[in-house]
Amino acid sequence: MSSTRTRSPLLAAAKPERVALTLEQDILSGKLGFGDQLESENALVRRFSVSRNTVRKGLESLAERGLITTRVGIGSFVTFEGRTIDSALGWTRALASGQGAVETRLLRLARILDPDLARELGQSATDFIAIDRVRALGASGRVVSIERSRVPYRPVLAGVVADGLKDGSLSATLNAAGLRAESGEEWAEIECLGAVDAALAGADPGTPFLRTRRLVRDAQGGIIEYVVSLLDPRHFALHLAF
Repeated sequence: MSSTRTRSPLLAAAKPERVALTLEQDILSGKLGFGDQLESENALVRRFSVSRNTVRKGLESLAERGLITTRVGIGSFVTFEGRTIDSALGWTRALASGQGAVETRLLRLARILDPDLARELGQSATDFIAIDRVRALGASGRVVSIERSRVPYRPVLAGVVADGLKDGSLSATLNAAGLRAESGEEWAEIECLGAVDAALAGADPGTPFLRTRRLVRDAQGGIIEYVVSLLDPRHFALHLAF
């Protein structure tokens, strides 16, 4: 007479997935809440009796599922609390704290001359439309991003400054003008907030934010938009899909 035992999914999983599944249970059960920092890699190595590489693979799996984000040299933080934000930040994955929708506040919409930026982008025209915005969680008012977009001026955009953005959206405004993204480049690094940006974010000067620079081009290679963003790493994980 023989008997068959069914192994639990946790026991049957490979070591990195066991690490990921256990930490996932901690997050989904509420043991680890939104914004909480996970144990250090060394602590996780001891907890699970596995190698550092196994721990890192487990953390990478959690990040891919949108449960955590890892800041190099700082640690891993929970970025999940039940739902995702579906906002106009299409080039990022924004993970909400469950405190309500994201609200956008327009700081500036103006036509400017910026020869330094034109030189940096390798174009002769120095005429841009500047769109500066902050985004905040509706209920708490916590600022999660500061964005400064620069759009090369074209006659088709002549009415934007006077009339405002279509439906409050820069993407909708550009699409209505027939300007559609076909390719792009993006760079990301950590930046400690200066006094002006710290005041906008309601944070202390020197607070580390994720700084991204994004350059979007049309089918002919012309520049549609250049945007510099400062993102609260507790709410954002970079997700590129070009």
